[in-house]
Amino acid sequence: MRFGEPRLERDGLRLRLLRARDESEWLALRQRNREWLRPWEASSPPGTRDEPLSFRAYVRRERASWRARRSFPMVIERDGELVGRASLGRIEWGPERGGTLGYWVSSHVAGQGIAPAAVVLLSEFAFAEGLHRIEIAIRPDNEASLAVVRKLQLREEGMRASYLFIDGAWRDHRIFAVTAAEKRTGTWWTGAVDTP
Repeated sequence: MRFGEPRLERDGLRLRLLRARDESEWLALRQRNREWLRPWEASSPPGTRDEPLSFRAYVRRERASWRARRSFPMVIERDGELVGRASLGRIEWGPERGGTLGYWVSSHVAGQGIAPAAVVLLSEFAFAEGLHRIEIAIRPDNEASLAVVRKLQLREEGMRASYLFIDGAWRDHRIFAVTAAEKRTGTWWTGAVDTP
């Protein structure tokens, strides 16, 4: 499944690549959650000249990044409805073999265990693909995201000062990590990946 259409599934939850036909549902999901995500999502700082992309170009860029194994960007579906995003980016191979995992879920499904399950699915997939280490960076005041890493018992490694530009300023982030060699136990990790 490395270069095909990857799908990671468990208990009614599915992670898969974004498709061109998802456009209207994806844009509606993003619009509904704009204010919900504003305090937590990174953006380009003022003065940056980002070229706007059409939705189809965005999908093509993600798929190219997947094929090149630079990132594993996936949407989260629950019972056929798009409800969020989990993406492993900044992937480095060679001696590092690591990446940074980010995620979000729609406000209407927050607190229902979707984010931790998605983190587990994507992490186990990445470890099976040959990555050794996964990091998650969280703003110190993001209690919902901190609850996810607590549930998964990820190791905290410290603080990165002024790490990402979010909501108009450079923000500090707490760093959590897990490696393929670490023992991952508990109901969240058990039977994590069932790939058809």
